[in-house]
Amino acid sequence: MSVIVGIETSCDETAVAVVAGQVRVKANIIYTQTVHAQYGGVVPELASREHLSRLEPLFTAALEQAGITSREIDGIAVTRGPGLIGCLLVGVAYAKGLSVALRVPFVGVNHLEGHAISNRLAAPDFGFPHVTLIVSGGHTSLVRVESWEKFTTLGQTRDDAAGEALDKIGKLVGLPYPAGAAIDQLARGGDPTTIKFPRARLEENSLDFSFSGVKTAAAMYLEKHPDTARPESLPDFFASFQAAIVDVLVEKLILAAQMHHAVGVALAGGVACNSLLRQQTKRAADQTGLAYSSPPPEYCTDNAAMIAARGAIELDAGRHSSLEMVAVPSWPVGNFI
Repeated sequence: MSVIVGIETSCDETAVAVVAGQVRVKANIIYTQTVHAQYGGVVPELASREHLSRLEPLFTAALEQAGITSREIDGIAVTRGPGLIGCLLVGVAYAKGLSVALRVPFVGVNHLEGHAISNRLAAPDFGFPHVTLIVSGGHTSLVRVESWEKFTTLGQTRDDAAGEALDKIGKLVGLPYPAGAAIDQLARGGDPTTIKFPRARLEENSLDFSFSGVKTAAAMYLEKHPDTARPESLPDFFASFQAAIVDVLVEKLILAAQMHHAVGVALAGGVACNSLLRQQTKRAADQTGLAYSSPPPEYCTDNAAMIAARGAIELDAGRHSSLEMVAVPSWPVGNFI
């Protein structure tokens, strides 16, 4: 049973995990950087510096939590991309150093494939093929998962990611960054039919997304109706705004599954924690006879367990990266390079 250390530094989470036998998570430690809250978004240079200072103590803590020594490590998996280039470089350099020091192979992992495979940690026997909606502050994609090592992008956002739209509108009313969890909580007490925000479905049978329109519509509504920012009005506003985003996400996920003859649908990424998205996806899956999976919250946000799980497949098959490997800030799924 191989023991793989995963390293994740693609954005503003610094994470180290230990996974044995591809699916047994022995340690999964995540440090969420708080320095960005005052800026309302991630500052790449500050994120890179945080990764530099946090990786070593997190690595030590992960080994302690897993109950192993460095001599028991069989390989290293690290996020190679996509992500912020400075952040990726920190993780890649650290992984290379560990590989040389411990004399074990390492492999660069696609961050989005890691998100998709997080469902294996939650449901190891989930059937194939299935379609996973990867939705976060930086990504909104539909990915066909034919096996745990074969992924194909079916659609993606043409502008803003769903989580990015939520964060930007949250910022306009003074919610802390990231705003997704606060919006979810507020929306639970609101009426989603209060405001009729647009749903961007694009061309017939399109599996791409666009959230710039609904984001602009929400911003204009706030400008025209400033009283909406009052605490008593926010639940209805955010229930309506959130529904406009979730409706499209669920419709296109189910459409993708039907068009590509999938047996199930899955969620992944930070926005997969959203309660309305989970409820509506589960309901739609049940109504259409599709299996459903969503990871627990600790595997939805950026984490290293998913990176270790994806990398373990490559390392166990004898595929690994060389010391010449570079970070790739834009890297589509399905291309192991």
